[in-house]
Amino acid sequence: MRHSPAELKRLDRDHYLHPFTDFKALGEEGSRIITHAEGVYIFDADGKRILDGMAGLWCVNIGYGREELVEAATHQLRELPFYNSFFKTTHAPVVKLAEKLCQLAPGNMNRVFFTGSGSEANDTVLRMVRRYWALKGKPEKKWIIGRENGYHGSTVAGMSLGGMALMHEQGGPCVPGITHVRQPYWFGEGQHTSPEEFGRECAQAIEDRILELGEDNVAAFIAEPVQGAGGAIIPPDSYWPAVKEVLARYDILLIADEVICGFGRLGEWFGSTYYGLTPDLMPIAKGLSSGYLPIGGVLVGDLVAETLIEEGGEFFHGFTYSGHPTCAAVALRNLELLEEEGVVDNVRDNLAPYLAKRWAELAEHPIVGEARSVGLMGALELVADKTTNARFDKSLSAGNVCRDICFDSGLVMRSVGDIMVLSPPLVITREQIDELVDLARRALDETAARLAHAQQKELAL
Repeated sequence: MRHSPAELKRLDRDHYLHPFTDFKALGEEGSRIITHAEGVYIFDADGKRILDGMAGLWCVNIGYGREELVEAATHQLRELPFYNSFFKTTHAPVVKLAEKLCQLAPGNMNRVFFTGSGSEANDTVLRMVRRYWALKGKPEKKWIIGRENGYHGSTVAGMSLGGMALMHEQGGPCVPGITHVRQPYWFGEGQHTSPEEFGRECAQAIEDRILELGEDNVAAFIAEPVQGAGGAIIPPDSYWPAVKEVLARYDILLIADEVICGFGRLGEWFGSTYYGLTPDLMPIAKGLSSGYLPIGGVLVGDLVAETLIEEGGEFFHGFTYSGHPTCAAVALRNLELLEEEGVVDNVRDNLAPYLAKRWAELAEHPIVGEARSVGLMGALELVADKTTNARFDKSLSAGNVCRDICFDSGLVMRSVGDIMVLSPPLVITREQIDELVDLARRALDETAARLAHAQQKELAL
């Protein structure tokens, strides 16, 4: 039975509770119905073509419409649609995927634990870290340090590891033994000094917290190589080298959350490679299957894996869909395509430098305080005054205004407060980057005009 767009909107309003949504507001406005997609474009029920500048939700790295992934899923669904990997069983897709991931990961990583999502991956990380230290005879090492405004999922453990205050307010009490330090967000919090000095300040905040808690009580530090959902926060060049020194000094595990940065986003297979990191654990998801089917996991470094294997006995943790054969088959074919077509190398050598050049041009716009990018990830800081970088009044919801204008004019960008975030499919072309930048500039023009009008109305009142 086919439904008209109007019927779908009504059914959506009446029955579907969307993620991260003001349910009442969406019910009054109605959802946009997306019908199909191809390459870097999605299409809505009105026939409008929209350039997907967010790759779905940071995930459709290979682009839409890849028949190879449909074929991989179809073949696996006919052969073995599902079987669990509990009770001493396995199957070819998950074994082959595990091998491929360990080939691509930093050299100290030779084991994978599979999950259904990035949130589940971070739940797993919490369990693994505390189990590891207990096995090492240091059960008191339980504290995990995260970052303010970091995002590690929306399950209770993921929300607790992340540092987003609004999520904590709605989801608390958080898992105990987790604390947060300042984020390396130079534009928003560090303009009192140089980016290099600010990066060191943020690393020092980690050391200060370790000493405050007691180094014998701290298990791990968790962070994204680049904060994604927090607003594409690119750390100063001084940050990660300084963090590595701190963690090594106090024997603290490093958890590099690669859910967004992994699988080519920064022009390397992993953000850790881009920043020269050697993590002990790496949560993964999103680009692993390019979003075609839900799958996540944790790449586990030898230090942790060998302890869990040799000393741990049974690890009482897992999910029904850990290593789901159909999801694993699609993820494996996705990684093969990224490799065969040189997608990651093309991001590094061609697309990322070109995006950086074109994206930087938007910094000249009257309401843009900063235009930053790394790999195929970028952000625009919306400001009311370029000379002081003062923000627009919160009542104007500048970021949401710009987001909606973008969507209406044929471009998906995400708003994080008054930061506009970009993360297109890795198969975007230079010509499509030109189109994206042109659409973004026009949306900024319209946003500036609309906000100016709103400010004038407020003054008139």
